[in-house]
Amino acid sequence: MEEEKVILVNQNDEQIGTMPKMEAHEKALLHRAFSVFVMNDKGETMVQQRAGHKYHSPLLWTNTCCSHQREGESNIQAGKRRLQEEMGFVTELKELFSFVYKAPFDNGLTEHEYDHVMMGHYNGEPKINPEEVASWKWMKPLDIKDDMLKSPEKYTAWFKIIFNKFYNHISQYDSAL
Repeated sequence: MEEEKVILVNQNDEQIGTMPKMEAHEKALLHRAFSVFVMNDKGETMVQQRAGHKYHSPLLWTNTCCSHQREGESNIQAGKRRLQEEMGFVTELKELFSFVYKAPFDNGLTEHEYDHVMMGHYNGEPKINPEEVASWKWMKPLDIKDDMLKSPEKYTAWFKIIFNKFYNHISQYDSAL
């Protein structure tokens, strides 16, 4: 099976090529990605614990799902595809914002992503794919924020960056946070 490719982009999110995913992470090249946050009617966010055999950040907690767009795939299409692949459900998604971040890992790989952050709503239980996800839970955004301060080692590097931006975005619209 051919290795998945990522879409290389410039600082304006304009495609400049493609590259195998591992090579892009080894070279720390900027590529397109997305992060999905799913919330329920109680105002809780679904977080997942990455599967234990993942090549980086195994068993760490992160947002509902994230990955890389494929060539010809919109951000929303990519988010829905990955939500189905990892969490076993699909819901409508809305793109909230995008930004660039860089997060190096202990294993020599680096995430350097132009990340499109999306949000959806769902009230059911996921049917997690054990190849991708070890566990999941609903958490209030303020509880996530507090837990990340107490135990940052339990969370992925990118989630710590993305969550603060997501929290600031949603707190503009919800004074209950």
